[in-house]
Amino acid sequence: MSWVERAVERSAAVQRSRERIAQQVRQMLDAARTLIDAKGDDFTTQELAAEAGVALQTFYRYFGSKDELLLAVIGDAMSEAVERWGSTAAELPDPLARLKFYITSTLERLNGDSHDAAMSKFVVSTRWRLHKQFPKELAEAEKPFVDLVRAEVTAAIEAGLLNPPDPEWDSWFVTELVRSVYHYYAFAAHDDGEIDVVKERLWRFCLTALGGAAGR
Repeated sequence: MSWVERAVERSAAVQRSRERIAQQVRQMLDAARTLIDAKGDDFTTQELAAEAGVALQTFYRYFGSKDELLLAVIGDAMSEAVERWGSTAAELPDPLARLKFYITSTLERLNGDSHDAAMSKFVVSTRWRLHKQFPKELAEAEKPFVDLVRAEVTAAIEAGLLNPPDPEWDSWFVTELVRSVYHYYAFAAHDDGEIDVVKERLWRFCLTALGGAAGR
């Protein structure tokens, strides 16, 4: 960083500008979530701007399109969830317990309230369309969960609890499997208690695939 850049970084005006930008983006992301709760992704940029209390030109200052906003919503929701899961799992006794928590907690939203149901269906119905347009950006948005799983797989290997053939690839594949199950049950009708059974079966499969001992 040059001395000119350092001076700019220290500028109070720059800091205020950044805070204002962050506030406006936060308003638009929160507004998008509110609209998603009500109607999925079937809203216009005009509706989004009105809900957020910003001018339409302000929206286009930060997002090139509605789909870019939806990508940001998915990334924001993922980061928020990963932070929450990581904080909760910190109290668990070992990396295998934390890994099980991460793998099964993704499905908890399917048994949640109407807000959780709306967000689940939005993610499932929108993800593949966004994947076609923004494959690299979507992978980056979803990377926090992959990193979370990979860290515990690595820790479990070091503790002698897992022995996967290819830790890097297997960690990624586990997250893809979890996503597939999540996508299926987001729309599929299921009985009370069925998700709990699915979570246990999913964990048993992942544990075996990663070279873990049954019963953990």
